[in-house]
Order: sequence, then structure tokens, then C-alpha cells
Amino acid sequence: MLDIKFLRENNEAVKENLKKKFQEEKMPLVDEVSEKYDRKRALQQQVDDFRKERNETSSLIGGLMKDGKKEEAEEKKKRVVEINTSLVDLEKEMEELDVEIKKIMMTIPQMIDDSVPIGKDDSENVENEKFGEPIIPNYEIPHHADICAKLNGIDKESAGRTSGNGFYYLIGDVARLHSAMISYARDFMIEKGFTYCVPPFMIRSDVVTGVMSFTEMENMMYKIENEDLYLIGTSEHSMIGKFKDQIVKEEELPIAMTSYSPCFRKEVGSHGIEERGLYRVHQFEKQEMVVLCKPEDAMNWYHKMWSYTVEFFRSLDVPVRTLECCSGDLADLKVKSCDVEAWSPRQQKYFEVGSCSTLGDAQARRLSIRAKGENGNYLVATLNNTVLATPRGLIAVLENNYMEDGSIKVPEALRPYMGGKEVLVPKKIMK
Repeated sequence: MLDIKFLRENNEAVKENLKKKFQEEKMPLVDEVSEKYDRKRALQQQVDDFRKERNETSSLIGGLMKDGKKEEAEEKKKRVVEINTSLVDLEKEMEELDVEIKKIMMTIPQMIDDSVPIGKDDSENVENEKFGEPIIPNYEIPHHADICAKLNGIDKESAGRTSGNGFYYLIGDVARLHSAMISYARDFMIEKGFTYCVPPFMIRSDVVTGVMSFTEMENMMYKIENEDLYLIGTSEHSMIGKFKDQIVKEEELPIAMTSYSPCFRKEVGSHGIEERGLYRVHQFEKQEMVVLCKPEDAMNWYHKMWSYTVEFFRSLDVPVRTLECCSGDLADLKVKSCDVEAWSPRQQKYFEVGSCSTLGDAQARRLSIRAKGENGNYLVATLNNTVLATPRGLIAVLENNYMEDGSIKVPEALRPYMGGKEVLVPKKIMK
């Protein structure tokens, strides 16, 4: 959410930003919210004037009564009543304007960074850099669901009976490999100096609206019936919410945390839920990184954070690339974002396994997260990045470590978490 003072002083720049994000329909809101703010300021001046008059009038009443000027004192009392009635009406209108102003400001997107490529949607995202040589083996790579099935490692049929489409059971070595990746991701980030955290998996609505746009909320979040609670779609939500209404000491910045959580998403959209495999599901597990820092340090942390995800996947023998998100693909709270995509030797293309974003002060403004500096309090910058979201990350490891005989080479970094096991061997599928 933008500072309304910034919006008023940079009216045309805010409108140009809307054009870059292909949200021209919101442009009238920029002038509308300014007009509402002007009206609120005018009302505030009237309120201040009335309060001053009321105080001055009230202070005269006692003296008039003492001097025996009862009739004049009664007139003053009537005036105080009139002022109080006017104040009630003015303050009610101001409260209504506050709600309207906030509602509009919550829909106007954050100013994007100058380096963000202009494009309408994700089809116009721009490749930045490749890491590792994409390999196309001279043998066929099966669908990941078939790889898991040969390892007796997946049961979506039973999950369909218990939970419906978009859920799964992972079993045996596949489940163990999945958990090994999460454990390794945790330790990988701890070694980078991040503080490990397991957050709440449900959050209140005021936190949800503080960390994401209304559109994202509707498309992603599961609400708990008859409770002001939502299941988190990523631990970033509760990790940023941890600092709601807090003032942190400047010397404590940056605050770098890595968090584990299960994640729950509706996955509303044209893509739907994948029937066979594990690529797009309602439930997954994730190791996240979240940083709170000084605004001037945000871009340095942004580049550092996505590079950690690249390093993580390269340590698992998975080639990756970074993809710069274009203006139209950026969520409204984001200043700049890039995806990390893993190579799929089966499909011979890359697919998303992580996303890194810097959000400027958008979340901090909504949640009132400030730092106390020498020159007063200021809003911090917030960033988030996926270390590992799996089973999607599991797919990348399975495909890139699949051998011709159907076995899976366990990446060396994961072997300590797999009891030293180096290879996963296909088993006879039980009927």
C-alpha cells in the first residue's frame, strides 16, 4: 500500500505505474482518493475549529453563572450542545471517509522498480540466467507420478477418497526423500545465518490483508468456518505477521528468518488441479526465507536471497534458471520479483520451483511494522523467497536424477538424511 502523501505528490507517476501494470481501469481512483483525502482534511479543520470554540465557550459558562448572568450562560450551553451535535456528524463522516480512503489505497499497487520488464502477463517474463547444463538423456524419463509409482511411493486414489482431488499420500522412500529435502533446506538456510522458525499455520484476517492483495486472498486462502482464521498459503504470511504493530530496534536489522510450514491453497484459476501428478496440489510443504531490513538494503538482500535458492537446487544436481517477472505478472504489493525454475528433462523445459520478491514497505505499512532509528521511526522493507516448495521440488530431483534402469540417484547432499542411501530402487507394485 502506498503512502497517500506520496500518491498526492506523485499523481502522474502513480498513474503511469498503473499503465505499466496494465491496470488502467484503476486510474480514476488516484484522483478520487485525493479528493476524499482533501474532504477529510477540510472536515478535520472544521472539527478542530469547533472543539476550540467549545472549549472557549465552556470556560465562559462558569464565570457567567457566578456573575449572575444566567440567561447568557444558558445561551452558551445551547451553543455547546449545537457544537457537540455538529461534531458527531463531522466525525462520523470522517470515519466513513477513512474507510473509503483505505479501501481505495489497498487496491492501488506498489510502485514497481525501474528494472522490471514491462509485459502484460507471465508469457512475457524474461529469462535472466541459467545455472547448470540442461541435460536430455538418451533414454525416456517417465512422468513423475509413474516414477513414484514404481517406487511404491504415491497413492492419490486413497487420497481422493479421504480428501478429494488435489491431495496425495507419499509412501516409503519417496516420502523419505521428500522429508530429506525439507530437512536439508532447513539446515542449508541455518548455515547461511538465518534463524529457524516454525510459525502458526493459521492467521487472522487482518494479517492476511496485511500481507497480500484481496485478489490473491480470494484465489488462494482457505477460511476456517465460523472463525476469524485462515490456513496459510505460505509461511511468509505468519512470519511477516509476527511483527504486526511492532517497533524493532534499528540495530536488530536485518532480521533474517527461515521457516517451515505446510501450505494450503485453493489453486483457483484456469490451470486447475493436476489429476495425475504432484505439480499443482492443494497441500504442500515449504521452507521459506523472510527478511526485514532497512529500505536501502532491500535490493542487495533480494539478489542474495534468490541466489541461495539457485545454490540449493544446484547442490541437488538440478539445473535451474531465473526468470524476471514482468510488470503485469507482479502481484500488487511487489516491487520486483523473479522465479527460480528447474529443468525438466522429461518435458525438456523449465518449470517454477520458487519465487523471490521484494515488497518495499507495502506489507510494513499495512501491518504497521517500523524500526526505531536515530532520526525517528520508519517503515522497514520486507522480502520473501522460496528455498524449497515440495513435492514440486521433489519432481525436479526425481527427473534430474532418474537413471536408465528406473532407479533414482540420491543427491549426495541428501544422503545423510536418507540413512546413507545412495540409490532408490524400483519395487514391485502391489496390487
